[in-house]
Amino acid sequence: MSTSRRFVARGVPGGYRIWNRRGGRWWGDLFETYPDALLSELNGARDPARLVELQRRYRALKR
Repeated sequence: MSTSRRFVARGVPGGYRIWNRRGGRWWGDLFETYPDALLSELNGARDPARLVELQRRYRALKR
C-alpha cells in the first residue's frame, strides 16, 4: 500500500518550509529546524489546536 503525503518539508536557504503537494504552494512559515511533529500532524489527524501549538513551538525555536 502506497501512501502519498500531502505535506512535505523542503530545504530552502535558512531552514525548511512546508510544501502542500496538492495545492502546489507553501504552507506556514520558514522553520530553522525540521518540523517533523508538525508534518505528522498535518498528514495525520489535522487537529487545529495541536497545529497551532506545534507552529508556536517551532516558531519559538527560530528565535
